[in-house]
Parts: sequence; C-alpha cells; structure tokens
Amino acid sequence: MVAETNLDISDLIFPLFLKEGMGIKEEIGSMPGIYRYSIDKLVQEVEQCLNLGLGTFALFPCINDSLKDQTASEALKPQGLYPRAIQTLKSTVPEAILLTDVAMDPYSSDGHDGLVIDGEIRNDESLEILAKMAVVQAQAGSDIIGPSDMMDGRVGVIREALDKQGFQNVSIMSYTAKYASVFYGPFRDALSSAPKHGDKKTYQMDPRNRREAIIEAELDIEEGADYLMVKPALAYLDVISQISSEFELPVAAYNVSGEYSMIKAAHQKGWLDGPQAMIESLTSIKRAGADLILSYFAREYAELLKS
Repeated sequence: MVAETNLDISDLIFPLFLKEGMGIKEEIGSMPGIYRYSIDKLVQEVEQCLNLGLGTFALFPCINDSLKDQTASEALKPQGLYPRAIQTLKSTVPEAILLTDVAMDPYSSDGHDGLVIDGEIRNDESLEILAKMAVVQAQAGSDIIGPSDMMDGRVGVIREALDKQGFQNVSIMSYTAKYASVFYGPFRDALSSAPKHGDKKTYQMDPRNRREAIIEAELDIEEGADYLMVKPALAYLDVISQISSEFELPVAAYNVSGEYSMIKAAHQKGWLDGPQAMIESLTSIKRAGADLILSYFAREYAELLKS
C-alpha cells in the first residue's frame, strides 16, 4: 500500500535477436535463456510474449559476415533480414510495438557504429547512411527508431529524413547517454559485432562523465527526439535520475547484456537468488526515474507475475 515504486509489465521492452534461416531458436552462450531467432520462430516468440502482457520489442539483427562491408550496404536493402522481419511481425502481430536499431555495427565489416575511413570514424559521412537506414526501417513498419550509433547530429538528420518520406508519426528513441562500457560484451557475442580494430571511446561517452549526458539530452531534444535513453542502466542510475528530473520527455534505460549475464551466472553458481536479484535490479532502475526499461529479463519478469 505504501510502496513508492511499482514495476509494471508495460514498463518493459524486450530485446530480441534475429538470424537468417528457418526453424532457428539458438541460445546465446554468454546470455543464458536468450536466443537468436529466425523470422518464423521470432513471430512465435512475440505472440507468446504478447499473451504474457509484454507489448514492445527491440529488434537486433545478426548478419552473416559475408554480407558485411565498409558502408553497411546490407542495412539499406528493403529485402534484407531486418526489414523482412519487421514487415512479417507488423503483418502477423500488428499490435506489437517495434523499436528498431539504427547503427552500422551489425552490418559493418569494421564492427563500428559509424563509417571508418583510414582508421578514423567519420561522423558527418555516417549521418547519410544512418538516415537511409531509418527510412528503410520505417518503410518496413517500425514504430520507433532507436539510433544507437552516438554520432553527433544524427537525431536531427534522421527526423528530417523520416518527415520528408511521410513518416512524421514514427518516433525516435535516442540513445542519448550511451557510455563506452564493458557491460556490452555478451550483446556483441550475440550479433558478432565487436569492433575489428580499436574501440568505441571516440563516439560513446566517457563513464566518468555525468554533466556531458545533460548536454547530449539537450541536443537530442532540440533535434526532435521523442524519448531519451541511458545505457547501461545499473552503473548509471545517477544519470537516469538526473535526466528524468531535468527533462519532460520519457526516459528509457537499457538494462544491458552484461548486467543480465552477471545475475544469471551468479544464480547458476548458487551465489545469489536470481529471480529476486532480477526484481531488485529492475526496481532500482524504475526508482531512479526510468519510465521504460529495455531488459533481457522482460519475459522472465512477465512469467513471474503471471504465475
């Protein structure tokens, strides 16, 4: 009766991984209980999640290495894996809300979120590619575009491109404060998208900085973002709290793969109670001020409430 924070299923967004093929449900070794799905199996998973009360899904594609190149050209093909998955889901389960990812790394032979030329990430040259990616995804049926690339100015360029193509109602969930974090490791395993050289510290945020996140939020709002995201979540609860208190837009937080896998590993070792750790960590993110939480625990939490 007097609890100050309540975590509802509607607060959660469930990230799902795609893979080319048929009949595939392939567990990710570093993320127990999380799978790569072919499109047919993905539809079944989303249908089951909808029956549990989950309504929003973040999609991430695992692209065959043979299709990757320097300019991420596979991301711009309307008949590629990602657009086909979006189209299939929207035609089969139209009530599902789809958040789709804009960044070059799943498609890039360099494994970076932006275009690499002579060993350097070229911010401005990347923006045109990212905008085209967003339009392809919107044409396929995406409800929310999630630019995770952290290139400067990308929200404004994507908003302009979407509006020009008649997608004024497709919203943007900006990865506003995406830190250069060690906690992304299992995710990169899931997509085989680790950088082939260097790291992402020139465009992702320095974990030591908090005021910079406020500057990023102000810029994203000016450029037309509809949601602001902090990633990762648990190590950056102070950033979530500050952004949610200073801005009126909904704030999302990404409870990332490393945060998920640590709890799963400790539970498997018998070192802590996994379900209770899940509840406590998700509640802490909500308590910090997040309106929405992307979490690999989403289905497990929904099943727990259902039972």
